[in-house]
Amino acid sequence: MERARLSLAGLALGDAFGERFFTHPETVDALIDQRAVPGQRVWGWTDDTAMALSIVDELAAHGAIDRDSLAERFARRYVADPDRGYGGGAHRILGDIAQRIPWSIAAGSVFGGQGSMGNGSAMRVAPLGAYFADDLERCSCEAALSADPTHAHPDGRAGAIAIAIAAALVRTTDLEGDALLEEIARRTPSGATQYGIVNASSIGHIRDPRNAASILGNGSRVVCEDTVPFALWCASRFSRDYEAAMWATVSGLGDRDTTCAIVGGIAVLRAGREALPASWLSHLEPVP
Repeated sequence: MERARLSLAGLALGDAFGERFFTHPETVDALIDQRAVPGQRVWGWTDDTAMALSIVDELAAHGAIDRDSLAERFARRYVADPDRGYGGGAHRILGDIAQRIPWSIAAGSVFGGQGSMGNGSAMRVAPLGAYFADDLERCSCEAALSADPTHAHPDGRAGAIAIAIAAALVRTTDLEGDALLEEIARRTPSGATQYGIVNASSIGHIRDPRNAASILGNGSRVVCEDTVPFALWCASRFSRDYEAAMWATVSGLGDRDTTCAIVGGIAVLRAGREALPASWLSHLEPVP
């Protein structure tokens, strides 16, 4: 639980940090180049953190993922605070679960019955990877279970598995760069997201995160295949420096609260709690 809560701390701060850069579309690139965070007094977190909180609560209660219980946690938090930036699919699925529709039906009913491949399954799962870091097979299985209540598409599951495995490997090994990406890809189910991770491992010559995002995607489509590869590219190169990881990730723009949440939840596991900038934490909305 200590590892899971450490990951949650990095995730929530990354989420709130990335969200700051949606508010200045005309000047966002200049702000990032100057490493200037737009000056809201309170940095609010979004659905990324809300759903991660439910996963951490589930682990604290049961030491594993019970899908029925997790679905209820997701729905309760959603009903209590629905304006955290949830996507359209999440509004429908969580609203249905709150109305006592079984999660298996609610999750399977969206997108023409194919289920969601959205990046929500990945944005919330790093604390689970930290929790199960000592057992990669269990980590993969539990990550897949954590995706099921909202993401019925196989690539939604794959995104969750990839991020959980990344968190586990960063916590327990010295792997980084292309070697880390290759190991994550090897443990990710085949499909579009895995292909993107393989692609990320092949662009070792790229140094600028903006260029990497132009190749891999930056989450603009809000699906795992165009979010997870770029987030993992950033995490694989900057996990020893939390602040540098955040600036690199946000420079890719796109779904920047989610990419920063993913990378934040991974990078803090190597950089440590002391790497979270105190000046940023002083602005962060309290996390339950």
